[in-house]
Amino acid sequence: MTLKGIHHLSAITANARENLDFYTNTLGMRLVKKTVNQDDTSVYHLFYGDERGNPGTELTFFEIPMAAPNQPGASSISATSLRVPDDKALQFWKERLEEKGVEHEDIKGRGGRNTLAFQDFEGQRLIFVSDETNQGVPGGVPWERAPIPQEHGITGLGPIKLTVRKAEPTAHVLTEVMGFRQKSSYASPEQGQPDIVVYETGEGGSGAEIHLEERPDLPFERQGRGGVHHVAFRVENLDELHQWIDHINQAGLPNSGFVERYYFRSLYFREPNGILFEIATDGPGFDGDETLEHLGESLALPPYLEPHREEIEAKLNPLDYKPGV
Repeated sequence: MTLKGIHHLSAITANARENLDFYTNTLGMRLVKKTVNQDDTSVYHLFYGDERGNPGTELTFFEIPMAAPNQPGASSISATSLRVPDDKALQFWKERLEEKGVEHEDIKGRGGRNTLAFQDFEGQRLIFVSDETNQGVPGGVPWERAPIPQEHGITGLGPIKLTVRKAEPTAHVLTEVMGFRQKSSYASPEQGQPDIVVYETGEGGSGAEIHLEERPDLPFERQGRGGVHHVAFRVENLDELHQWIDHINQAGLPNSGFVERYYFRSLYFREPNGILFEIATDGPGFDGDETLEHLGESLALPPYLEPHREEIEAKLNPLDYKPGV
């Protein structure tokens, strides 16, 4: 029972149209699934990833049109990393962000890797991380029809940063329940604050890391647009997921039990500081109801929502997607 790494991360947007433009045209990710939030079918759920939305490459967004701006703070997923192949790619992205007028920091080291922090149009906190020296979980393959040279394209999700007021309870769940191991630490960018501790799972590397930041000085986050809803971790298949459900129950952590998401199967629970974790299967994947060539082009609904298509589509604003260049 070893988690393989990061599976996906789900964040919040208030504007699906602008979100689609930013993540496909500015960042060059592929829209691999245009569907709805299965818990609220009146809003979109957009999945971006590599050429086929492989596990570990998926950045997803719930559209909540009336969401207030996110108020950063503790008990939060405070930064999402996007892997790029090497340091040369970081320089490409620095120039592209400047060309597109996207707010960003300088290239600098974090946790032993070169990185470039930036924000999207809603303040979503993102970090390009170079895989120049990475060993561990392999990344995906950028889509060849994206408006970004493939050699510089985003290859998946990198380290995810958690910010909490007290690190020990979260660290205990990561190591004693979820099987992460402590790898290293690095200085906090905030003077006088504890070091940020790096935990890894599976084969390790940038696609399998959690960076845990303790910030007792912060208020609690008020989640809104530009914030992150949850992070998911990879298991191989349904059998392993059921083992994890039993394991999480035995650990005494309140949880959702088995949840059918059609494109993968899941378990949800909150760690002691209140951050929502998901454990998700690598399959079945996104090409069961659309061909690989046409992923994301039409509104996709799992079979149990298909009978309600007409009602669902009536509540959604049309969202056109013309892939490629």
